[in-house]
Formats: sequence, structure tokens, C-alpha cells
Amino acid sequence: MQVMRRIQIGFLAMVLLMVLSSYWFNRIRSDRKSHKSKKRGGLAQRELSNWESVCEPLFRGEKLFLWKEQPSAVLRPSDAAEPEDYCSNLKAQLHYSQSPPTAEEISFPLAFIMTVHKEFETFESLLKAIYRPHNLYCIHVDEKSPAQFHSNVQRLQSCFGNVFLATRMEPIIYGGMSRLEADIRCLMDLLHLRTNWKYVLNLCGQDYPLKTNLEIIRHLKTFKGKNITPGVLPPNHAKVRTKFAFRQVLLPNRSYVAKTKKEKSPPPHNITIYFGSAYYALTIEFVKFIFKDQRALDLLDWSKDTYSPDEHYWVTLNRIPGHYVRNICIYGVGDLKWLDKIDCLFANKFELHSHPPTLQCLEYRILKRAWNQNIIALQSAS
Repeated sequence: MQVMRRIQIGFLAMVLLMVLSSYWFNRIRSDRKSHKSKKRGGLAQRELSNWESVCEPLFRGEKLFLWKEQPSAVLRPSDAAEPEDYCSNLKAQLHYSQSPPTAEEISFPLAFIMTVHKEFETFESLLKAIYRPHNLYCIHVDEKSPAQFHSNVQRLQSCFGNVFLATRMEPIIYGGMSRLEADIRCLMDLLHLRTNWKYVLNLCGQDYPLKTNLEIIRHLKTFKGKNITPGVLPPNHAKVRTKFAFRQVLLPNRSYVAKTKKEKSPPPHNITIYFGSAYYALTIEFVKFIFKDQRALDLLDWSKDTYSPDEHYWVTLNRIPGHYVRNICIYGVGDLKWLDKIDCLFANKFELHSHPPTLQCLEYRILKRAWNQNIIALQSAS
């Protein structure tokens, strides 16, 4: 009898051990998946409350102690990841997958030009925020960027049918014609691929949106088909940029623009030169104009040996005629309270690892705004 009881107790103990082992195995596997998911990043809706405690005080301008190992809200790709795994992980983190585009957004497609050269993860965060399946995206990678950076961008681009690389890559030289040529190349590619987009906006890889896609298109609609290009008549210190000829110098270890002693001829067609930001929002009609109008073509050719021609070309053409206000903000990494209040579409520039959690909090902010818009839309429809 005692032998039978011992056998029963031993059997029950073995069953209990198997149940506990199975529980802990599944618990550990679940925790690992959760950890990997958090490491991949992206703010899922359930994570908003976690970031709310970090970000909301910062948006109010309050000081907050942050651990150095603050969890990241952005996707951190593994260089060894298979393309299929990478793409499925990336697509799961896209903002629009958590906040689907409205009919108003779909009926007003946009095109984006993104010039990138470093900070791949920061650029990836930008794309996650602005990607919509009905928009079009042209990426220009600095030819001088490291091979691994090119590879990462190519892998990202391969995940989408409406994201493509420029058909020609320029070695970007700060202050030189190459920066303008990168935009020109992408504009040509955009026109060849699709002609139903309403506006094109140019960004760099270290920008980040301050408005949702819906807010951006509603803002653009207020201009009633006009361009947005900031600019003024040239101040005295800027006149040298178009008075003398400059040449681009590309060396193995550095690149720069050098001023020559040669004075330039006056601008073609007696055009008055204006200076402003290299950022813009252009209508598709205007983009077609710059490739067909002789004044635009001659100004482009005249600008090739000027200093930083992207800062006068767009605004000068848009003044034939036109006068518009600035809506793209340029600034050194500022505080979140100010970013939360300014009425701008995008801000520049960010470095993901240098100033955490600035970018993470902006991602939290933009997702929260998008979700709130969806809730309002659902309530209005019911």
C-alpha cells in the first residue's frame, strides 16, 4: 500500500514539475519576445502611458531625471537580419499601421524627397512617421556615405513599392551645386513615376515631423495651389555668393567649395535673386514649370558655380511672381516645450543617440495626435 502511495506521489510530483517547467518556459519565451519587440521599438498604443510619464513633463518644460539606459521608442535594425524579417518588423512599426490614413489624406497624395548621408536610425524614424502607402518617396544617398549606410538604405527601400532611390547619386558637397542637383534628380524621377501627387516636400534624414500627415495636407490646402518657399532680398553678407564663381572640391578625406577671383555675369533674363531656405513645398505644376520654362533652365545653369545655390534657386523662381511665408523650421536641437508649441510642419535636425529622448518624445507626440484625430473622426461618423 505504501509502495502504491509513493508511486502516486511521485507521479503527481512529476506532473507538477512538467506543468511548472512548461509555464516557466512559455513565460521566458514570452518575455524574450516582449523584450525583442521593445528593442525593435515603435510606440504601440499600449506603450503610450509609459512614455507619457517621461514626455509630458518635458513638453511642459519641466526638468526630469532620465537614466542613461532609457528605453528607445525607435526601430533598431540588425545588420544581420534577413530582408524579409527586417521588412515585416519595419512595417509593423509604421505609424500609419497604427493610425490608418483617412479618405481626405488618400485623396491628397504627397511626394517627399529625402537627402541622407548618416544617422540611419534617425532617418528610419523619419520614414516610419511620414510613410503612407498612397504617397511617393525619393531617397537620395550621398555617394560618399559608407557602404554599410548605402546597404541599410537599400534594404529599407526594398520593403516598399512607393519608396525608391534616386536614379543617380551625387557626392554631396556642403555649399555646392551637388545639393541642388540631388533635389533636381529626385524631382525628375518623381514626375516620371507618378503625376497625381499634389505637393512635394524636401527633407533631410535628420528631420522629424511636428504635424500629422492629415495636419500637413490641411495646411497645404490653405495655400490654394501656391508654393511655400521662404526668402528675402540678399543681405550684404550673402551677395558674395552670386557675385563670384565658386568651384566644388572633392578630395578623399574632405570636400568643400572654394571661392575664385572670377566675377559672375548678371543673372539671366534680368532675374532678381532672392535668398532663403533650401526647404520648400512645391506644387506639381511648379515642378513641371522648372523643367520646361527657359528662365528656370537658364537660372539653373547660371547657378552651377554659385555658393549654396539651393538657397536661392527655389525662392527666386517662386518670385516670378510670388511671395510666401516660411513653414519649415531650421534649428539646433531645441527643447521639447518649444517644439510642441511652434506652428511648423517639420523640424531639423535630430540625432537619435546624442540627445535622447527628444526623438522618442516627438514620436510619442505625433502618434498621440494621430490617434486623437482618428477618435474624433470615428465620433463624427457615428
